[in-house]
Amino acid sequence: MAEQQCGMVAIVGRPNVGKSTLLNHLLGQKLSITSRKPQTTRHQVLGVSTVEETQLIYIDTPGMHLGQSKAINRAMNKAAASALNDVDLTLFLCDRTKWTEEDDLVLELVARQTTPVALVINKVDLMEQKNELLPFTEALSERCEFDAVFPVSALRAQGLKELNAYVTTQAPAGPHLFPEDQITDRSQRFLAAELVREKIVRQLGDELPYSTAVEIEAFKQDERGILHISALILVEREGQKKILVGESGGRLKSIGTSARRDMERAFDNKVMLKLWVKVKSGWSDDIRALKTLGLDPQGDQ
Repeated sequence: MAEQQCGMVAIVGRPNVGKSTLLNHLLGQKLSITSRKPQTTRHQVLGVSTVEETQLIYIDTPGMHLGQSKAINRAMNKAAASALNDVDLTLFLCDRTKWTEEDDLVLELVARQTTPVALVINKVDLMEQKNELLPFTEALSERCEFDAVFPVSALRAQGLKELNAYVTTQAPAGPHLFPEDQITDRSQRFLAAELVREKIVRQLGDELPYSTAVEIEAFKQDERGILHISALILVEREGQKKILVGESGGRLKSIGTSARRDMERAFDNKVMLKLWVKVKSGWSDDIRALKTLGLDPQGDQ
């Protein structure tokens, strides 16, 4: 019998470089929510892939960003930095050659890693000048000793077979930490809240960029096997509530319908979803409120 392997892999990068899309493709199913808006991911999410004797545990992190004035921003950066502790491999994602100060912030962090770091250049399908890749990679390699470099398109699943093969080789021998049919350490309640938040960000990203949070108040199955889920959506101002509810409740209904469909796919179950909207001013800078939502900035780090 072949020896078991188990590897912890952190996926890091600034906001909106495609970390969640990459994780979903590496797992072969949707786990992390995605949108075109930066900072869609707020939590560390573990994704588990078990193929025969190899188990890979991916850590999808919030994008690391500058400007940490609010408690929620500090919590997100802390979650991203802590993901680098005790991993066997770090995948550092960047968006083509579009380099920013926030990329510098992440690069400084990964350059201090003692375990292997692979540079993953995402969205290369959108590059007009492919010959820019080599000088860009060489310049970055002078600042950090990368173990490997992979040009990929997470969205189009280009280059992921090679990346996946490499990640598998980096998994050390060791027992599996999760049952082989488990794909995440997160509860169904957590995934339900994230699916509602994804629809809000996708449908109202311009009007309500980061002013919403979702709390699951009820999650129970009735005798007919139907899942009844009640979700409370927090906003910071009355005007935001109006935008979210929409004319005659139309926008909220559209968000609910879209979230319910994804929940039924994720949970393989019929779902009855109820949504409420509540104004709670300043929730994103209220440490106590953040703790109840599963985000803990733990001071000013």
